[in-house]
Amino acid sequence: MLTDPISDYLTRIRNANMAGHRVVDVPASNLKKQITKILFDQGYILSYKFEDDGAQGNIKIALKYDKFSKEPIIKKLQRVSKPGLRKYSSSDELPRVLNGLGIAIVSTSHGVMTSKQAKQENVGGEVLCYVY
Repeated sequence: MLTDPISDYLTRIRNANMAGHRVVDVPASNLKKQITKILFDQGYILSYKFEDDGAQGNIKIALKYDKFSKEPIIKKLQRVSKPGLRKYSSSDELPRVLNGLGIAIVSTSHGVMTSKQAKQENVGGEVLCYVY
């Protein structure tokens, strides 16, 4: 039984990155789909595909690597808000990751978005993870 599916999602991507895999399969959920779309829009992953197998479905994520050094684009995935200790931020206290070079993914009442988008829409929420 998984107690934290978002941590599992981030760990699968982190492990595939460290092992040099091109594609990683993750069990799907609506929250994971939204996080995947954000990672794609921000340029951290190459592509993604939602596969529906009737029950839960899968997300196939194609990871992105540097052309020359073959280093992964995602340097760090860090879970912030955990089931045992939730982290919430108001719109004026949303975190900046690596002085604006990374992103913080926030779950708000307007959906899942980056902290920059949440600041523009003036909404706060639960800080899910940092990506850089």
